[in-house]
Amino acid sequence: MSVGFIGAGQLAYALARGFTAAGVIATHKITASSPDTGLPTVTGLRKLGVNFTTSNKETVKNSDVLFLAVKPHIIPFVLDEIGPDIENRHLVVSCAAGVTIQSIEKKLSLCHLAPKVMRCMTNTPVVVREGATVYATGTHAKVEDSMLLEQLMASVGFCIEVEEDLIDAVTGLSGSGPAYAFTALDALADGGVKMGLPRRLALRLGAQALLGAAKMVLDSEQHPGQLKDNVCSPGGATIHALHVMESGGFRSLLINAVETSCIRTRELQCLADQEKISPAAIKKTTLDKVLQESTSFGVKGRISLLNSKGTNSKN
Repeated sequence: MSVGFIGAGQLAYALARGFTAAGVIATHKITASSPDTGLPTVTGLRKLGVNFTTSNKETVKNSDVLFLAVKPHIIPFVLDEIGPDIENRHLVVSCAAGVTIQSIEKKLSLCHLAPKVMRCMTNTPVVVREGATVYATGTHAKVEDSMLLEQLMASVGFCIEVEEDLIDAVTGLSGSGPAYAFTALDALADGGVKMGLPRRLALRLGAQALLGAAKMVLDSEQHPGQLKDNVCSPGGATIHALHVMESGGFRSLLINAVETSCIRTRELQCLADQEKISPAAIKKTTLDKVLQESTSFGVKGRISLLNSKGTNSKN
């Protein structure tokens, strides 16, 4: 089995590093492609021994399991490019937020009668084999395809199959979750520093507290609320601290963050369906067809877009 990544950003790097650390696949069996050869993650992939190329078609040719690890609005143009190269042996796995299996199958079906497509949402802790992954199976993917993807993803953390309509919510929770945790940890460390702790020690203690708390939840049948109560002594320091957090709307902020991420994920699907390309996307992709085949911008629109880029650069 060989694995390919179209896109060589943080997710591709995290998965490649996790897979190789788990021993499920050798680095020389992994290929990644990106138009941007200067990315730090490209350097990291090369150091791992992963095959790197600027050609998406070459990645397809050298892969059995193909991960689409690019931004959602780039997906349609990538599919236009690689569609003719997809064969029966390929399992196409989309990691793009909001992009549905149906939309991918529709694109690939123009060149292939029964493309095997799956959709997954994972997160960056796969790099340390503590990821959280869910996946959904497409129309033509078989049981053995699900087993193969689950074998790969379970090697880098928790993995479970879900109905596709749950994946947007998963994106808001565990997909974006590490960013919430990193922000909380940064704030905890700031608090420690404010009260006199060295920064390095504050970070380590905060991280260990979050790690230990998470492990207690996973290893215990007790509700997080009960575990929280176990820490709070009557009239003690912790319950006073929790009062401050509640006064600041801590719970509501987290709930709203999950909801907002989920809603934005659905908006990204709309952008992908419209096949609109932003100036940033044009800059970052080398797909020749992006400028030639985008139906969202006419010739005048493309000229206007490029002119506006030139105008902005002068300011």
